[in-house]
Amino acid sequence: MHSINATDYFSMVSENEHFIVINKHAGINFHCEEGEFGVVVAVEKFLKQKLYSVHRLDKMTSGLLLLAKSSVVAHELATLFKEQKIQKYYLAISDKKPKKKQGLIKGGMEKSRRSMWKLTIKKKNLAITQFFSYPLTEGKRLFVVKPKTGKTHQIRVALKSIGSAICGDPLYAEKQSCYDRGYLHAYQINFSLKNEFFSFCCLPEKGDLFHTEILTQQLNLLDDLKQLSWPKI
Repeated sequence: MHSINATDYFSMVSENEHFIVINKHAGINFHCEEGEFGVVVAVEKFLKQKLYSVHRLDKMTSGLLLLAKSSVVAHELATLFKEQKIQKYYLAISDKKPKKKQGLIKGGMEKSRRSMWKLTIKKKNLAITQFFSYPLTEGKRLFVVKPKTGKTHQIRVALKSIGSAICGDPLYAEKQSCYDRGYLHAYQINFSLKNEFFSFCCLPEKGDLFHTEILTQQLNLLDDLKQLSWPKI
């Protein structure tokens, strides 16, 4: 594997004695693959220390990623994720009008063709996703998404199921080569650890559609996403 330039993979958001928070770049693998370093290894090499992953982001997805500094803290964070005590909020952009502008998307996740997943009416491997959407320009729409569960491809499949596949999604959207990235970003994360509350928020660093004036204005109006009146589960 080649030598790394850390800025190609991520930027630092926060660090303390227990964990670090990075902003993973879009188009970067989580695990090492095909001779390329994954983002976790890139961070380990940058900090020169062993780190422990407790959740993951798809290759196309940018944004906040927690990495524990010890196996003990990794276990604590993994338990919080399992018990759904860590709230994550995502931004997504679609060029397709949704069947509904806000609400709840709920269904069983099943493997489909290729590496794809699909949403079914079954309860097995249940995925629950809450969302709001807001108009942007030129037929684009901003989605603010809160996944209650953490299934593979959950948000990508959920938005596809309401007719709004994410711009630039190589699996679930049609004719997406005109976009410079897949437009899904882990924007905000909140949790309590060792009797201390943490809240992190970071904007996407790359993506033309993420840097429009109207999107910036909309995010400023929304402010802290946890304060929104999220649809009842």
